[in-house]
Amino acid sequence: MTPDRHRYCVIMCGGIGSRFWPYSRTNKPKQFIDFFGTGRSLLQMSFDRILPIVPKENIIVVTNAIYEPLVREQLPELDDSQVLLEPCRRNTAPCIAWAACHIMARDPQASMIVTPSDHLITNEAEFNRSVLRGFEFVEKNDALLTLGIHPTRPETGYGYIQIGQEVEPGILKVKTFTEKPDIELARVFVDSGEFFWNSGIFLWRAETIAEAFHSLAPDLAREFDKGQGIFGTDGEKAFINERFPACPSISVDFAIMEKAPNVYVECVDFGWSDLGTWSALYDNSPKNREANVTQNCNVMTYDSSGNIFAVRDEKLIVVSGIHDYIIADAGDVLLICPKSEEQRIKQMVNDVQVKFDDKYL
Repeated sequence: MTPDRHRYCVIMCGGIGSRFWPYSRTNKPKQFIDFFGTGRSLLQMSFDRILPIVPKENIIVVTNAIYEPLVREQLPELDDSQVLLEPCRRNTAPCIAWAACHIMARDPQASMIVTPSDHLITNEAEFNRSVLRGFEFVEKNDALLTLGIHPTRPETGYGYIQIGQEVEPGILKVKTFTEKPDIELARVFVDSGEFFWNSGIFLWRAETIAEAFHSLAPDLAREFDKGQGIFGTDGEKAFINERFPACPSISVDFAIMEKAPNVYVECVDFGWSDLGTWSALYDNSPKNREANVTQNCNVMTYDSSGNIFAVRDEKLIVVSGIHDYIIADAGDVLLICPKSEEQRIKQMVNDVQVKFDDKYL
C-alpha cells in the first residue's frame, strides 16, 4: 500500500530523559541510545515504524538544536525541511504548534500523527492498523485523537484518560484527563475499568490543531501568527530563533487536550511502553533464570534477582545478595537504586545539578 501523500508524522525528539540518568545524559539522551542491541536507537525505531504509513518525505523530526548532529547521524535520509531545531526547550505545545504551521505551509490538507521518539512498540502490525484507523477518523471528523492504552497496573508515572461514549468501534469520547495520580487514585482508576493510559501519541488534521491553539492557547498561537508567510521559507529558522523563546513552556495536554470539547481516544493494544523508567526497560527486556536483566555488559551474580545492570565499558559487575535494584554505570557516574524508588531519580538529578552544576549531567 502506498502511503497517503497528505499524511505526515511529527517525531518529538528534544527531551533529555532524566529518569534514565546516568545512561541518558544531556549530550546523548535516551532516544539516541540502542537499548536492545538491535543496531537501531529508539529514534531510529520510531522512524522505521512509521514508514509503512507516512511517506518518508513527510516525516518531521523536532529536536533541540544541540541534538542536530545526532539526528543527522542517525537519520541521514532527512533533508533540512524535515528537521526542525528548537533553540530552547518549551515542552510539547510549542513544539506541536510549530510543526503544524510548518506542515500547513506545505500542505493545507495535511493530517498528522505526533509521537514521542522514545516509545517501544512490540506489535508493529497492530500499531499500523491502529494508526490507519486513527487517520481515517480524524480526516472525516473535527477531532483531536489520542491513543489510549489499557492499564495493566496502577502506574503513577502516566497520565490517565477517562472514557465516555463510543462514537465508532474502538473510538470513544474523552470525559477527563488526569495527570500522574498518586498510587491510591491510580488503583481506583484501574479497578473502575473506565480509564486508559495516555500514550502521548496524537492524531488530527493540521487545520484542526491550529484552530484549537487559537481557541484555547491564544497567547501561544499569537507567537506563531507573527510568522504568517514565513513558514516553509528560508526565513523560518530566523523567525523561530527569535520568537520560540517567547512561547510559554506548556504541554499540549494542559494547553489543549484537557480543555478542548472535541477530544477522542482510540483504545489500542500494540505492546506499548514509553520506556520512561528503568523499570519499564526491565519489564521489556529478556531476563535470565534469576530474573536479572543485563544491558550488553558482563555480570556475575550470587543470590541476586530482579535486577537491571547497565554498564557502558568492559567493566565486570559482581554482586551478591542484591534484589530488585538498578545498577547503572556510565563511567563517571554509578547509580545504585532500588527499582521501587526510581521515581526519586529525577530529584537525584536535580540535586546533582545543584551540587556539581552540569558536570555529571
